[in-house]
Amino acid sequence: MSLISVEDALSRILANVEKPVEAERVPLAACAGRTLAEDIGALRDQPPFPASAMDGYAVRSTDCARIPASLHVIGTSAAGTRFTGTVGTMEAVRIFTGAPVPDGADAVVLQEDTARDGDRVTVKEAPHPNRHIRAAGLDFKTGEILLQAGLRLDSRHIALAAAMGHGTLPVHRKPRVAILATGNELVRAGESAGPDQITASSLPATMLMAEKAGAEAIDLGIARDSLESLEERIQAARSARADILVTLGGASVGEHDLVQKALSHQGMDLGFWRVALRPGKPLMHGRLGSTLLLGLPGNPVSSLVCAVLFLIPAIRALLGDQQAAEDPAEDAILGADLPPNGERQDYMRASLTFQDVPFRIGRNSERLMVPVATPHLLQDSSMLSILERSDALLVRPPHAPEAVAGEPCRIIRLERFC
Repeated sequence: MSLISVEDALSRILANVEKPVEAERVPLAACAGRTLAEDIGALRDQPPFPASAMDGYAVRSTDCARIPASLHVIGTSAAGTRFTGTVGTMEAVRIFTGAPVPDGADAVVLQEDTARDGDRVTVKEAPHPNRHIRAAGLDFKTGEILLQAGLRLDSRHIALAAAMGHGTLPVHRKPRVAILATGNELVRAGESAGPDQITASSLPATMLMAEKAGAEAIDLGIARDSLESLEERIQAARSARADILVTLGGASVGEHDLVQKALSHQGMDLGFWRVALRPGKPLMHGRLGSTLLLGLPGNPVSSLVCAVLFLIPAIRALLGDQQAAEDPAEDAILGADLPPNGERQDYMRASLTFQDVPFRIGRNSERLMVPVATPHLLQDSSMLSILERSDALLVRPPHAPEAVAGEPCRIIRLERFC
């Protein structure tokens, strides 16, 4: 099977996401990071009544046309306890911020623009009609759609939903992503490693990336290099009703790479297994019944790059994100010379600095801080220490010509995903 492009690989993976996962109603306090399943409209006006924007006195502006004006104070309106009467001629009501403006009043005079003496208040500054009053529905009105399906909720959205009158929200359930490391050479983090073994560093990292993207990560542990061990863990993924099964390592066709064979025994429909990218060429995709399959490379940097490019968009598609296929790259400036690129799209680990660049808007000159991406000299896909010191992936298209420092380039910021 020939190499396919990164764009084609992502398109095929997302085409296998037939529809988002089901929705469930969740209390607001548990909605942070969840993805909205339906458009949400306001259940009430906000504010629900004309409200004072300041502390002062609610008055009729016509009574204060001639200053100073002496008014009779007939009551108080506070937040949560409105004045139930009506403001008549030459009358005023003491009012506090957020309190309902009483009937008859059409302006609020700031308390510093008045002098109080018993039940009389002298107004020293003439107010305009509607001065310091927030109209009912100023922020939003009943039925207005303010939160859209596919939105990933943060504290701002939750505050708005609460103000709209909602105590729960319909969100997509978290897609279940089962993650399985493979190989006789692996041990779990913290366990003692034999002389020929290494730590399965990709397993906890991939789980954290899946959870950050909005999924429920299921730890399937480490399968040994035998069909029996692999098929046992694949069955565990099925029992867990995984929406996505991610395998780490073993997806090539060497004598010890048994993942494809084990999945085929279980009925896998193979889509592809080699992509024209570096690092991460031996990427596998297929389906196992209703479960989406992603076989990521075993090298830790390769698995992270492939998770950014393919796993996270698949999770977002399952969450109903309409921008799941959106290119995550952004413009930057190249910080070092680079030789021509080969046939595979390259994702180089790079550090970012920022350069102050002048630009003009109309007649005005402004300054813009532009990221400068400098790739590390060592790019071996096993080197996690280089990855830890990197801020971004520098994207180089296939057959890109020689590049010179200062030229435009494209980067993917790692902080968005890791």
